[in-house]
Amino acid sequence: MPSVGSQAEETRGRLVEAATREFAQHGIHAASLLEITRQAGQRNRGAVHYHFGSREGMLAAVLEQHVDLLAARETELLARARAREGDLAAAVEAFVRPSVELAERGWTGRAYLVVLAELVEDDPAGVPPEVVAVLERMGGYEAVGMLEERMPAMPEALRSERISLALAFLLRAIADRARAGDRPTSSRPQLPTEPFLQNLVTMVAAMLTAPVPGTHPDDTAG
Repeated sequence: MPSVGSQAEETRGRLVEAATREFAQHGIHAASLLEITRQAGQRNRGAVHYHFGSREGMLAAVLEQHVDLLAARETELLARARAREGDLAAAVEAFVRPSVELAERGWTGRAYLVVLAELVEDDPAGVPPEVVAVLERMGGYEAVGMLEERMPAMPEALRSERISLALAFLLRAIADRARAGDRPTSSRPQLPTEPFLQNLVTMVAAMLTAPVPGTHPDDTAG
């Protein structure tokens, strides 16, 4: 007979799985906690609050699933990027490669990236502290700092906007590619993993270094 502790862990696992799917499909703010409870097979309407305390606690638990994997790979790649001083593409790769590897692990990895993309688009000031704590463990803030250091000179507001748009773009591009691979027939041929990854790195680096609107390209050189 399963112990109370093991039953609680099994219930938490089902809730996290259901929340991952619902947050990805409907958005972290619009997803129904009651639907998450139903999808997890729970009759107690307050199961999410019982196990996680709040929507924010549920979101933090969803992010916990892959934080150690992403943190380990990102730390390794950031160390490599630091050795290539001034190389923006190396800093971008520190974001891209762990995400591509995660997307190829299955649907939960892809859904996870969609959730991350939404968080990137949110106002950082509005991200709950418990969620910020998980994101900090990923190493993402350090990687963003490296991107900022290596981008061309531009107004701070524009720099922040570019980084947010670029990171949201790459996360969704990776998740969309993985979803396309699940369909019986794809709408278009897919590049093999490594060419796809390198092309995405090049595209995002170009987004971050594009000329500032209203200026000549030479004005932002260097």
